[in-house]
Amino acid sequence: MDIKEIQSLIKFVAKSGASEVKLETPELKITIRTGASNTGAETTIVQQIPVAPASVPQVVATPPPAAPAAQAPATEAPAAVEVDDSKYITIKSPIIGTFYRKPSPDKPSFVEVGKSIAPGDVLCVIEAMKLFNDIESEVSGKIVKVLVEDASPVEFDQPLFLIDPS
Repeated sequence: MDIKEIQSLIKFVAKSGASEVKLETPELKITIRTGASNTGAETTIVQQIPVAPASVPQVVATPPPAAPAAQAPATEAPAAVEVDDSKYITIKSPIIGTFYRKPSPDKPSFVEVGKSIAPGDVLCVIEAMKLFNDIESEVSGKIVKVLVEDASPVEFDQPLFLIDPS
């Protein structure tokens, strides 16, 4: 099972509302558990790959719970920001993991604010279960804002970048 199939399974479970899904093959065992709470959903992914009959490594990734919605009264300034953001395309995380702006600590960032991008350009890397996944742009435009700090955890479908397509 490759990472795309695992991502599809995570998306399916998140949308279905199922509390737990288990998938077992001779090569691996995956359990995805979701628990709804007042602050959002929590997803736990467990992948076990047998190496030897007596040894089974286990990797558990648990994202932080979603932040609760702001309860402060709305003012005109945030409304103006939302109107401005509506003309931008939001690039979202396709997986749960750790967001990195650089290919390695000693290299420059993949993209900076103001840089023009084209479809296929690598925007960032997300580490999930010890795998580094390049996140590529599907649109062309200019980077307006980076919405996530380097080396911070991200959730599935979390906004990462704002792109001005014009």
